[in-house]
Amino acid sequence: MARKHILVIEDNPETQQMLAEVVLAPKGYLPIAALDGEEGLRLAEEKHPDLIILDMRLPGMSGLNVLKALRERGLDIPVIFTTVRESVELVVQAFRLGARDYIIKPFDPLEMQEAIERVLGASTLREDRDQLTRRQVEASERFQRQLQELNIIYTIGRSVTSLLDLNQVLNRVVEAAVFLADAEEGLLLLLDEDGDELYLRAEKNVDEKVARTLRVRVDDTIAGQVIQSDQPVLISGETSKIVTGYLTKALLYVPLRSPNRGVIGVLGVVNREVPRPFSKRDSHLLSALADYAAIAIENARLFEAVEAERVKWERVLQETKGPIILVDEKNRVLLCNAAAREALSLSDGDLLDKPIDKALSHAILRDMFAEAHRSNRVVLAEVPLEDGRTFNAQLTPIAGVGLVLVMQDITHLKELDRIKSEFVTAISHDLRTPLTTIQGYVELLPRAGPLNEQQQAFIERVRRSMTVILRLINTLLDVDRLETGLDLEMTPCNLIEIIEESIQGMLPLTERKHQELQSHLPASDVLVRGNPTRLRQVMDNLLSNAVKYTPEGGRITVSAEEDDGHIVVHVADTGIGISPAQQPYIFDKFYRVESSDTIGIVGSGLGLAIVKTVIDKHGGRIWVESNPGRGSVFTFVLPTIKGA
Repeated sequence: MARKHILVIEDNPETQQMLAEVVLAPKGYLPIAALDGEEGLRLAEEKHPDLIILDMRLPGMSGLNVLKALRERGLDIPVIFTTVRESVELVVQAFRLGARDYIIKPFDPLEMQEAIERVLGASTLREDRDQLTRRQVEASERFQRQLQELNIIYTIGRSVTSLLDLNQVLNRVVEAAVFLADAEEGLLLLLDEDGDELYLRAEKNVDEKVARTLRVRVDDTIAGQVIQSDQPVLISGETSKIVTGYLTKALLYVPLRSPNRGVIGVLGVVNREVPRPFSKRDSHLLSALADYAAIAIENARLFEAVEAERVKWERVLQETKGPIILVDEKNRVLLCNAAAREALSLSDGDLLDKPIDKALSHAILRDMFAEAHRSNRVVLAEVPLEDGRTFNAQLTPIAGVGLVLVMQDITHLKELDRIKSEFVTAISHDLRTPLTTIQGYVELLPRAGPLNEQQQAFIERVRRSMTVILRLINTLLDVDRLETGLDLEMTPCNLIEIIEESIQGMLPLTERKHQELQSHLPASDVLVRGNPTRLRQVMDNLLSNAVKYTPEGGRITVSAEEDDGHIVVHVADTGIGISPAQQPYIFDKFYRVESSDTIGIVGSGLGLAIVKTVIDKHGGRIWVESNPGRGSVFTFVLPTIKGA
């Protein structure tokens, strides 16, 4: 048997080579190559190949024009066309011009080999028509027709899932219906909101004047019968009227069924001039297309609803006065509202899909995103801006979305805090003068004359009260120095040594209350960059609170472990605990936990405020976990540094 010649008209040399070496050569086909439509048409006339593989996108003469030229010149050569996109219009036009099959790029070599064998086999039957029975010829032609039908329906199905343009999908459905049913005209009608009339939504070859005004009543019309019965209507052999002045000689209507709303419209084909009837097979094909159209309409309706909600919430976020930035899991910007652009001096250019580290120049914010992306934890920070404003920033991970940054202007709060600090400092200094005077006179009283026992007791009470007041004043000044960053020189220091010294200093207090003080610390040194005095103050405050609020015979445990460049320190006790309602406020200045168990326990309410300020100044975080009656665990985290 002579080897088959196959002409490949393809402008990509690599694809040419792949087809020749991987698809054609293994099957014994002889390739003929053409890189454009004109050359391909010339070779088709000269060589008369057994089959043509034709790319639709060619320089100069397009694939469709090559098909037209082959038909005009009477070259009955079977064609398989290839295309990089699925378009019903393209598929239908190619089949109308005589194409036998089509393949979507990129394709599998086996898929192309099967298509070639299928088309060549059908062509052999056509060539041997005189030696075949009429039934065999009809079977071959029916097979080719069914293959085209399946290809078109497959393309429609892919369009429904890949296209968001409803007009494009519905027009493709009507175009396919006209081709598959070999009809003169096609139309797709949808029910209006009231359900009383059908209006034209898509059409093919319908007269322009008719298309502009076509509305069909549901009552007492053929289309209405389809809506009411939810069954196809097939009329042939008689003249039927769709609307006034619109007569047909054959028509086929099938219902469009929405999964959620029932029958929502009608897909129809008509023959107005030629009395060519439609068949039940046409009805089945149109029903498949109608199902795709209904799915596309429902998808579009759901998409519009979702899009409306998205636009609404995006508008809410955009109009919110607080800066908001949303990034995806790859740290690319999904949303940046106007307040964020204004506060951070971001350009009005397109920030969407831009990496956040390139969109932002603010060092603190960039560090926050890096930390949140690494740890997948909420990150908090104060962000001072060049214009003098200060924002409280919270960066929150959202599973399946990314990170959302919400910023709140706290400039007025910072100003109030500054005024309050100045007031406290002034009052503290002003109180020292009268206290000094009082202390002087208290010391002079014994010299003025002998005091009885009761008078001496009163003087001792005055001394103790003055000591408490002076300690409170010193603590207030201490807080102010910490917040302003004074007296906070940082050096590398061994945190484990600081913790151990604090524990040793607390042993006399725990022994006095018969409490057990345990420690579980790393054996090696752990270096942090910090102020040793202030870090010792942190441990002393946490341990003294644990001793103070733990009953006699209780247990206090100090533990620490290293974790990915950080040290995590826990101070746990079996004390009275803190109620959930009070836990958010325990680090506020002057706040003291109040319960029946705290009566008689003395304190200023500044110890934990100092602890939090010191930890914050060291770039760390502190929090508490507590259950009333079962004790508390205070945990703080500090970044570590590598030893020399």
